Amino acid sequence: GEAADDNTKREYRQQVNAYYQENNLRPPQFLLQELQSQKIICAAYSERQLQEVMTDFWFNHFNIFWAKNADRNLTTDYEMSVIRPRTMGKFKDLLLATSKSPAMLIYLDNFQSMSPDAKLPDPRQMRRQGAAQRRPGALGGFGNPRLNNPNYPNPQNDREMQRDQMTPEQQRQAQAANGLRNRKPGINENYAREIMELHTLGVEGGYTQKDVQEVARCLTGWTLDRPRQGTEFVFRSFMHDNGEKTVLGHKIPAGGGIKDGEMVIDILAHHPSTAKFISTKLVRRFVSDTPPQALVDRVASVYTKTDGDIREMLRTIITSPEFNSKEAHRAKIKSPFELAVSAVRALGADVSVPLQTAQFISKMGQPLYLYQAPTGYPDRADQWVNTGSLLERLNFGLALTTNKVRGASFDVKRAAGSVETSDRQRVMEKAIAALLNGDISPQTRTVLDKQLKEGVSVKGELGAVPPIPTGDDLMAENSMQALPPNQGAGKGQKGVGNPEQMERRFGVRANLPPQIAMSADDLETAKVFGLVLGSPEFQRR
Repeated sequence: GEAADDNTKREYRQQVNAYYQENNLRPPQFLLQELQSQKIICAAYSERQLQEVMTDFWFNHFNIFWAKNADRNLTTDYEMSVIRPRTMGKFKDLLLATSKSPAMLIYLDNFQSMSPDAKLPDPRQMRRQGAAQRRPGALGGFGNPRLNNPNYPNPQNDREMQRDQMTPEQQRQAQAANGLRNRKPGINENYAREIMELHTLGVEGGYTQKDVQEVARCLTGWTLDRPRQGTEFVFRSFMHDNGEKTVLGHKIPAGGGIKDGEMVIDILAHHPSTAKFISTKLVRRFVSDTPPQALVDRVASVYTKTDGDIREMLRTIITSPEFNSKEAHRAKIKSPFELAVSAVRALGADVSVPLQTAQFISKMGQPLYLYQAPTGYPDRADQWVNTGSLLERLNFGLALTTNKVRGASFDVKRAAGSVETSDRQRVMEKAIAALLNGDISPQTRTVLDKQLKEGVSVKGELGAVPPIPTGDDLMAENSMQALPPNQGAGKGQKGVGNPEQMERRFGVRANLPPQIAMSADDLETAKVFGLVLGSPEFQRR
């Protein structure tokens, strides 16, 4: 029954935890914390801000889910080696790199895809072939003893020697065949569908279900070498469908092997629908949730003329009248990640240990690297704007400025400068000038003045500001255990846990610094900066 299943799972978790402790190992969840931390550090401190924006953009476009199987170990390399170096290059190069990435092959299951007619190589025959290639004399007169002596008495040793005499590639092929022996051959269409719908053409890009099937056939055999042992991309010819295919009207001849998939990448990268789809997403990211069609068309034309040069597409957007228009000013709502990083940068705050900052980002609705669907986070205001998330945003601003976010520090005296901190109105003007460049609406100013006079717990147009949490309060919450609605970690997965929970489960302490104490006067001054961070103007790009 269910009780027995729960007991079995509990025992298994206890065994896993004991294994980590006995071998002095850190569990995968700590790797996720480090991955989240580096993302925040890079965004907060890098002088190459456009590259950081584009790294975030392209990772979201080619999204993978950290908690899926081996992607726990592969996501770091995926972002660092696949996405980051190609953020400003040719789109085709980025598309090809993601298609061969072990992380993507696992996330969308293409590493399992093989022709229904696949004939797996026989490892025994391969061992015999390897031995036959090294008959007496090939290795200084010492060959396979069974070939020299028909009465050789130890067949087990014979098999081991045959295996040792196989080439490394023959050994890998035999290992792959053994791993696939109990799996029914068949094509997996997951990646074929998503590469067209989400990565290139778009859902209305003009492809059919038949195209999905043909692309999936082209990508059979695009798999992994030793998936459980620090893997890399490999093409297995015996898994591939070598028949003729037709993709989007293009004939792909029989017998092409790995070139079939590379032809698909080329076809998709040069398709007009891809130029339109990628241009629309870029304009939406930089200009408006409703991308101006004229600008989309110009960017798509640049994509076509430059063979998908991302740098030139960005140049077209950033120098456009639409990007620099009054309508585009603060037209976009910041994502939780952008809000947190922009607050740190605007305040001149220091983030030495970003673990709790990552938790706040999760609480605001964007657990980093944990969006389960291949769509990535939607780049629209309605994804981020709701009552719960707005309160969390206000909460974050107040917690950051009052040094309640452990691992982050804000020097309120330096921020206030020569202004007398007891003069709250002048402090407010200082905060508006520093954080908003003095650009604030009369409505927001009225609300801020009211909250300044009556206290931060007053309900106003900015929303009710809940009590400022202490670091210990936040640590006690399961802030990363429960992902946002429809973003669960999947069956049998429980999220990643916060540092305190992980210490209880694994006996490994996360190195979080103590909170930085503030005097009562500094605390009240810091709240003023926190209120401005919560203003609609700061919430927008």
